[in-house]
Amino acid sequence: MIDLNVYNKLAPKKGRLLITEPFLESEHFKRAVILLCEHNEEGTFGFVLNKYVDVKLDEFEGIPEFDTRISMGGPVSTKNLYYIHTLGDKLPGSIQVYGNLYAGGDFEILKELMASNQVAHNQIRFFLGYSGWVNKQLEGELKHNSWLVANISSIDDIMNVDYINIWNDYMESQGGKYKAFAHFPEDASLN
Repeated sequence: MIDLNVYNKLAPKKGRLLITEPFLESEHFKRAVILLCEHNEEGTFGFVLNKYVDVKLDEFEGIPEFDTRISMGGPVSTKNLYYIHTLGDKLPGSIQVYGNLYAGGDFEILKELMASNQVAHNQIRFFLGYSGWVNKQLEGELKHNSWLVANISSIDDIMNVDYINIWNDYMESQGGKYKAFAHFPEDASLN
């Protein structure tokens, strides 16, 4: 019999991923992969990488045309637009998350870069809302086996809005029983 609990070998920290356990039925987090952009004594925040909304970027006033998918970053502040990028110093005020991966930065300069075609599609990702936890809340959820913490294997994976199998692939890459979890059907009645 397979032990269905998720056990973490890694602690959450900025620049790591949270992968939901396969049986979580949450509307926002079912089979989600979340990039952690901050984790400290005040709390944790990040963005769901693999849930998308049916909204176009040009529906936001003042944003230049830029054909990309927008992710539902999480259930907090869902009317606000957030972004991660690999633009580094080109975007003042950015916060380094991991390697050449940054969050936020000067939005006016970003719009100028986008309008002058200085931003490639694989350099920026947009999110409506974010995922957030108050101090110690995430640790409590980890004790209840709701999440698996993983290292980023590739920034290119994180920046690819077309990478629809990210949950399966990261779950499988954990090996052992997690490899089996990656192949469980989303609807257990289909098993």
